[in-house]
Amino acid sequence: MRSRDIYSLIFILLIAGIALSIVFAPEGRWLFNRDVSVRLGLDLRGGIQVLLRAAEPVERSVMQTAAGVIERRINGLGVAESVVQLSGNDRIIVEIPGIDNPEQAIETLRGTGKLEFIDTKGEFLAPGTIVRTTGSPNPVALRPTATVTGTEEITPTVPEGPIYESITDGKDLDLNSVQPPQIAGQSLTNQFAVPFAFTGESARRLEQFTAANIQRPMCIVLDNQVFSCPVVQAALIGGRGEITTSTRQDAEQIYTQLKYGALPVPLQVESSRTVSASLGQGSVDASIVAGLVGLLTVALFMILFYRLPGFLATVALLLYTVISFALYQLIPVTLTLPGIAGFILSIGVAVDANVLIFARLKEELRRGRSLNASIDAAFVEAWPAIRDSSVATLITCTILFMFGNTFGVSLIKGFALTLGLGILLSLFTAMVVTRTFLHVINPLPFAQNPWLYELRDAPGMRHAREAA
Repeated sequence: MRSRDIYSLIFILLIAGIALSIVFAPEGRWLFNRDVSVRLGLDLRGGIQVLLRAAEPVERSVMQTAAGVIERRINGLGVAESVVQLSGNDRIIVEIPGIDNPEQAIETLRGTGKLEFIDTKGEFLAPGTIVRTTGSPNPVALRPTATVTGTEEITPTVPEGPIYESITDGKDLDLNSVQPPQIAGQSLTNQFAVPFAFTGESARRLEQFTAANIQRPMCIVLDNQVFSCPVVQAALIGGRGEITTSTRQDAEQIYTQLKYGALPVPLQVESSRTVSASLGQGSVDASIVAGLVGLLTVALFMILFYRLPGFLATVALLLYTVISFALYQLIPVTLTLPGIAGFILSIGVAVDANVLIFARLKEELRRGRSLNASIDAAFVEAWPAIRDSSVATLITCTILFMFGNTFGVSLIKGFALTLGLGILLSLFTAMVVTRTFLHVINPLPFAQNPWLYELRDAPGMRHAREAA
C-alpha cells in the first residue's frame, strides 16, 4: 500500500469521526458549547408571520432597502430560511421559523436602529419613555404587541412633550465599531456591554459634552425610546463608549439593531400571528423514509451491477450522507422540504461520478492493465466528464440561489444550497474516498478476482495472481 493512500485513509477516518461527533452531539451541543442542533424551516416547524407597514409615505425603492436591512437583522438573530418580501408599496411580510422569543424578534425587526445621546438639562427620564429629539422631532410611538397568537392591529401615536437636543447623529455611528455583547468589567459580572463609536461631528460633540457635564445625566435613546440615563463619569474620548444592560438578551437585541443597519423609514407592526407547520412532523418522517429508500435502492444497484467497487462506493455514499448532515448542522442550514429534496437529488448525482469511474475501470482491465494502473487511469479519464457535469449543476444552483435571493423566495434558496453543497461534497467522496478505498483493497489477494469487477477474465489481474 502506498504511503499516500495511508495518509488519505487516515484523513478520511478523521473527517468521518468529526462528522459523526457533530451528528450525534449530545443535546445538540458540540465543541465549546456550540449549537449544532437540526434546524427546520417554517413549513416543517412553524413560526411567526409579521406584517410591517411604513409609518409614512415612501417610495418602493425605500421599502426594498428596508427589506434588505430586516433580512440582515434576522440573520443576526441566528435564523435562516426566513421569508422577507414586499407587499404593495408600503408593506413588508416577514416569516420567521422556530423563533423562541417572538416579542423580542418583532421589536428587533421594526426598530429603526438609530442611536442618539440627548441633553436633558439635568433631567432623568424613565427607561422606555418615548421622546422627541432634534434628530427625530416627530417619531411614531407604536403600541407593543401583547401576543402573537392571533392578528392584532397596531395604532400609531405621536408622543407629546419637549424636543430634546441630540448630541449625536445616528448616521455618524461607526457600524464596524459595534461589537457583540461582552461582560462589562470584572466586578460587574451580571452586566453586559455593547461597545460602539461615533465618527465626525458626533464624536467631537459627544466628547465635548461629556467633558463639560461630569456627574450630570445624559440619556441614551434608541429609536426615540429612552434606554437609560446614566450619569457621566468621564469624557468619552473620540466618541467611544458602551451601552450596558443587565441581561444578555437585551444586549444582543441592541447589538443586532445597531450592527445590521438602520432602517430608512420607521415601520409599524400592522399584524402578527403564529404560523403552524404547513407540513409538520409527518412530512419530515416521510422525507427520512424517502431518503433511506433512495439510499438503499442506489446501494443495491451499485452492488449488483458493479460488485466490489459498488460496495466501496456505497460505503463512500454513507460517509457522504453523514458529512452532509454534519455540514447542515455546523453551518447551519435550515432544512425545508425543498432543501431535503435537494439533498436526496444530490445522492443520485454523487452516484453518477462513480458510474463513470467504474465503467472506465472495466475498460482498462479488459485491455490487460493491472488493477492498480486501471484504477489510476479510470479516475484520470473520467475526471473531465465528472468535472464538466458538476460545474454545469453548480451554475444552475447559483442561478437558482440568486433568483431566490432577489425575489425573497427562501425555499428555492434552500434547494439550491443543499444541492450545491451536495455536488461539492460528492466530488470529494468520489475522487478521494472511493479512490482511496480501491487502492487500499488493491494489494489483498481476493481483490484480484475478475468476478468482483463484473468481468469473466482480466489479463492484467491474472498475471498478478500468477506472480503472487
